[in-house]
Amino acid sequence: MSRVLSAERLVTGDGVPIRDAAIVVGDDGRIAWLGARASLPPPHGLPSDHAALVTPALIDAHTHLAWAGSRHEEYALRLEGADYVEIARAGGGIVSTHRAIAETTEETLAELLEGRLRRMASLGVATVEIKSGYGLSPDLELKQLRAIARVAARDDLPRVVPTLLALHALPPGTTDRAQYATAVCALVREVAAQKLARFVDAYVDEHAFDVAQTRQVCTTARDAGLDVRLHIGQFSDIGGAELAAEVGAKSADHLEHLSPAGARALAGAQITAGLLPIASFTLAQPPPDVAMLRKAGVKLVVASDANPGTAPTESLPLAMALAARSYGLSPTEVLEGVTSHAARSLALDDTGVLRIGARADLVMWDLAHELALIQPWGTPRTRLVLRDGIVISRA
Repeated sequence: MSRVLSAERLVTGDGVPIRDAAIVVGDDGRIAWLGARASLPPPHGLPSDHAALVTPALIDAHTHLAWAGSRHEEYALRLEGADYVEIARAGGGIVSTHRAIAETTEETLAELLEGRLRRMASLGVATVEIKSGYGLSPDLELKQLRAIARVAARDDLPRVVPTLLALHALPPGTTDRAQYATAVCALVREVAAQKLARFVDAYVDEHAFDVAQTRQVCTTARDAGLDVRLHIGQFSDIGGAELAAEVGAKSADHLEHLSPAGARALAGAQITAGLLPIASFTLAQPPPDVAMLRKAGVKLVVASDANPGTAPTESLPLAMALAARSYGLSPTEVLEGVTSHAARSLALDDTGVLRIGARADLVMWDLAHELALIQPWGTPRTRLVLRDGIVISRA
């Protein structure tokens, strides 16, 4: 049974907004027709739902959502002046969540993840990239990815794009980063064989993994048929952007420290820039040089970076508000950054915009205009959220 929706203002992301619009969602979960409501073709009946504003559903293209435990004490320490490296050296940070993953069953991890995805859906999100990376050992990384796969099989939750974060931190008792990076390549091949991930990611930074170590893992990933995305320049620029261009990464994220040459490398390789304003807010960091990225012609993506330490949130709309207020993105840049550009960063070519034939991923908002989406509401303002034409959240 097809579904007919109407809106006083329809933002397609693919042209000028349509006033007094209608959308027909076909039985296949794709958009069968859209346009002015007065032109709605027969035999479609009256719209079943109406809203002031309809947009493409939001896409959160960078999250670490599959975690357990709590790191509230670390947040308090940050407020007292402790920095990221100090907390990690004291046994906190990523290793703290690693211990929680080890103590949590796969079933419980999947249940926690399902709850987070349901809350994200209520905020207008219909696609979420989810990384592993807290397991740190092959068996625990596979546990995370299997938990992610459990929720990815559900059609009543946001669509999941799984990523193996192969290089995140060293597990306890390991000190040789180069040796660890070499060993991780076997895990990359295993994950590819089991089809547990679409992407492989790595953390390229002064206190994380260097270019040579990351290149080895990226090459293994590409040879195994997996695409690459990278964390780069969060605390220092050690050539991560140039490496991203070299290995053909789809996205390079964080970018608080990036040279003009690095920005040109990203642009030349058509790599999207993942901006994570909640993390820089939490860490009291200056924003990336957005003007430099614009000048280079880099497409900007906005994501939540949802994780238990540096971005303890499930709210992509919060990231949108901070991207506008703290990073200086325009409302159009913000909306593109969580729809069409986010879709591009995840190699999804049939969502992020509303057009005939595209997936019916859309949000009916309790808001009058798309400009209101960058305001920090702090509460859900969705009336209806569809993924592939299926209702995944209704107010």
